[in-house]
Amino acid sequence: MRVLEAIRLALQTIRAQKLKSGFSAIGVFIGVTFLIGAWSIVNGMNRYMTEKFAGTLVGVNTFHLRRSPNVNFNVQDSVWRAWRRRPRIKFADANAVTHALTVSVVTAWYSEDRGSVAYNGKVAKDITLEGATERYLDIMNLKIADGRAFTPQESRAGTTVVVLGHDLAQKLFPDVNPIGRTVRIHSIPYRVIGVVERQGNLLGISLDKFVVAPALSPIQREVNPPGVVDALIVKAGSEPEMREAMDQTEAIMRSRRHLRPRQDDNFAMETSEGVLDFWKKLSRILYVVGPGLVGVALVVGGIVIMNIMLMAVAERTREIGIRKSLGARRRDILRQFLAEATALAIVGASLGIVTGVMLSWLLKVASPLPASVSPFSILLGVVVGGGVGVVAGVYPASRASRLDPIAALRQE
Repeated sequence: MRVLEAIRLALQTIRAQKLKSGFSAIGVFIGVTFLIGAWSIVNGMNRYMTEKFAGTLVGVNTFHLRRSPNVNFNVQDSVWRAWRRRPRIKFADANAVTHALTVSVVTAWYSEDRGSVAYNGKVAKDITLEGATERYLDIMNLKIADGRAFTPQESRAGTTVVVLGHDLAQKLFPDVNPIGRTVRIHSIPYRVIGVVERQGNLLGISLDKFVVAPALSPIQREVNPPGVVDALIVKAGSEPEMREAMDQTEAIMRSRRHLRPRQDDNFAMETSEGVLDFWKKLSRILYVVGPGLVGVALVVGGIVIMNIMLMAVAERTREIGIRKSLGARRRDILRQFLAEATALAIVGASLGIVTGVMLSWLLKVASPLPASVSPFSILLGVVVGGGVGVVAGVYPASRASRLDPIAALRQE
């Protein structure tokens, strides 16, 4: 019997016994569905963390000089306490580093906190309040959609002007142009001079609910103690230049803080690579654990297919005897039942792939999870489904092929 003929007979049997075939394929269907879904979530998160999350928080070829890392996971209490005892980054530190660097870089410093912004009786709460120097918007790739950014002169003078995020501008000024209007931050009036282009969401959190005012304006005392900044941002033209700037910054800060050679740094320099380190470790675990859990469903599906096929062998004993008596060889019987088991698994896997792709799309649309289906996961679903069918069908097919034709013909 040719392979194509065996597959044709297998598909005919599946169509003739739809209910039994459906129950046989359901385990593989569930396993492959969640395999596609889980793989898509991890793959999407990998791309999201690499392309947007780290780039948005830190920036490309950029590092932040901070008191402690801004993005950290699974930090012990003792480490937290040690970080809290560190001295803060000050205006003088930021100025010293900015003027001492010999690498061609762009620098800015900023501080931030949460607060409310009011206009004409409307109050927007839980807004990110940022005090920054004039190059901050450029370094963080915040492009002005309407109006302008504040100038170096306004930054040095601490002028009470402000740039709004897109969502905040829409909330406070739904029907009017915000440029030239006055908002109040902690009862202090600020003139709106610009609105930033829409940034979108980061894991479901809006990136457009913020204000940026000059670092030396009154907003400084609302977000930090006098003379203290949250971070100095240094952006270089390439990664080697960034590394050189980091080495110089470390030397400058250690000298300013009179640290001896054996003493650890009491400051942190954070890059996008550092932000991604934790996620890379976690994604490696997810790539192992996720398919492992899915494998449980596939094993159950394989056992179900094996049991159904054993029942099919018992029910079709006379048919096997007739076929053998008419000249069917052992390998023909083996091929037929193996093809049937594999076809069951592949049908279940195919339906699982379609459902998994739809599930990934729904997750992407209806939740902040950036699911992304990869061709590899689809190929893996087909291979896994077919592999389950082959493994589950070997024993029943072997048992059917070994039946004695005379004993099989006597079977009622």
